[in-house]
Amino acid sequence: MEKRRYKIAVIGGDGTGPEVVREGVKCLKACMERFEFKLDFEEFDWGGERYLKTGETIPPGGIEELKQFDAIYLGAIGHPDVKPGILEKGILLAIRFELDQYINLRPVKLYPGVWTPIKDKGPEEIDFVVVRENTEGLYCGAGGFLRKNTPDEVAIQTSVNTRKGVERCIRFAFEYTRKRNKHRRLTLCGKTNVLTYAFDLWERVFHEVGERDYPDITRDYAHVDATCMWMVKNPEWFDVIVTDNMFGDIITDLGAMIQGGMGIAAGGNINPEGVSMFEPIGGSAPKYTGKNMINPLAAICAGQMMLEYLGETDAARTLEKAVMKVTKEKLKSLSAGQMGYTTTEVGDMVARFVGEV
Repeated sequence: MEKRRYKIAVIGGDGTGPEVVREGVKCLKACMERFEFKLDFEEFDWGGERYLKTGETIPPGGIEELKQFDAIYLGAIGHPDVKPGILEKGILLAIRFELDQYINLRPVKLYPGVWTPIKDKGPEEIDFVVVRENTEGLYCGAGGFLRKNTPDEVAIQTSVNTRKGVERCIRFAFEYTRKRNKHRRLTLCGKTNVLTYAFDLWERVFHEVGERDYPDITRDYAHVDATCMWMVKNPEWFDVIVTDNMFGDIITDLGAMIQGGMGIAAGGNINPEGVSMFEPIGGSAPKYTGKNMINPLAAICAGQMMLEYLGETDAARTLEKAVMKVTKEKLKSLSAGQMGYTTTEVGDMVARFVGEV
């Protein structure tokens, strides 16, 4: 019987990105050895160093080339010698928009042995998912300046919310809540009392789609400020949260902190009908580059999300169990230089446990 094969584009990127992706690939290869599938990795040198040499963020035809892959595995983007925004817009946002990765999927899950700043809360209480719209809202760049650099300057940034974009995000969230099958509760996070146009659309679509097609899912609503308070006070209230691009960007960083920090947080940029990209949430951390001390678990967890997306659910569950074993039994901390192990040693442990758990 021929093994299932998947083509994976690997973009190590900048700073510590290549280091953590290397450990992620190591763990994915361990999964390949145990389970009946094959990942064919192809590396791309997109990032700050290439940009400084060539002036290109993504080379001509680069996006079309990515469309030939089953998934993208990304390390980090951000170089200290490149002005902020150039690489982020030229690579990250370009991939998200051009490949129509309209869902940003962020699990917020506390693993055993990981410290959280939330008092009296543990893994049973902190386990929810944020579904963030990923290609519209304030991130479209719609707006401009009037009388720039004068005392009468006006800056306008417009949040773009289309019925199509809102509905496909909400529908994905309902489907995910049903598949997750935990509390079967979906919470819309918005600001209906102030953003009366954008979130009027979100709220109408949320209830129309829910009533018509997902009567088995409980619908809930919370203002974004209340959502932030409850994520800290009662994170166990949440199962799946769906929200727009800006609010999603904010609450997922709060989510990363309550699950133990950027060293464990991973996310996916999803196109359910196309090519999706998976990455650790933390940045490139240039001050740790080459020191073999950065925590690779977030990148490894991104690889676990990629396996689940590809349909390799047994391998994904096994990899997650291996990460949990490391957090519970081995690491002193998730912080760089304080783990008690090097980057390479953490990757080795997870890869070994993949064959044992």
